[in-house]
Amino acid sequence: MKPKEQYFTQETIDEKSRDFFCELKEYQRKTNIKFEPAKAALLIIDMQGYFISQDSHAYIPGAASIVTGIKKLAESFSEMNLPVILTRHVNTDENADCMGIWWRHLITENDGQSQIIPELDMPDTTVIKKTQYDAFYQTSLEDILLKNKVSQVVITGVTTHLCCETTARSAFIRGFTVFFPIDGTATYNEEFHRATLINLSHGFAVPVFIQDLVNQPEVSE
Repeated sequence: MKPKEQYFTQETIDEKSRDFFCELKEYQRKTNIKFEPAKAALLIIDMQGYFISQDSHAYIPGAASIVTGIKKLAESFSEMNLPVILTRHVNTDENADCMGIWWRHLITENDGQSQIIPELDMPDTTVIKKTQYDAFYQTSLEDILLKNKVSQVVITGVTTHLCCETTARSAFIRGFTVFFPIDGTATYNEEFHRATLINLSHGFAVPVFIQDLVNQPEVSE
């Protein structure tokens, strides 16, 4: 497997994301889908110390670079009284299923690094636990979205090509319109990130930038 690399840094994330977006033009479907904040929820996938801390074996080198943007987006959603939902991945031997076969280590409830990072531990948010890549699988996520009359989801977090991509596909299948910020997810290397953007842009999600979502007009009362 290609080694880990820090393809996103705080200094390069904007330029790198623009480069990714330019590459997507030949793959992106021509749609008239518009972002409608009043119908949207923000999903923040697995922003836990397990993936963000440098002393973790699962450390994602570029993950710290997306924290500022995600927090800004979450604050924007909160100001408009829109749902902000964070997932926290934790496993037991009983519920890991293939995760236990595929990976050497599992994130457990008593692992200190399983907690959401302090920067994103914000009021007026909902945290749900998940056990698989898919944030909808055996969780209350869909019920929460439907209860809030949500029809559009914005997906951010880690890892781009595993949990974020799987959740995006699952949301699409359930009838939610998916927006996928290019600068709002991170994973282990550029190749994985680019592959997800190409796949999702072709048939599952609209690639966007965090700032474009933040700049949307406020939801009217």
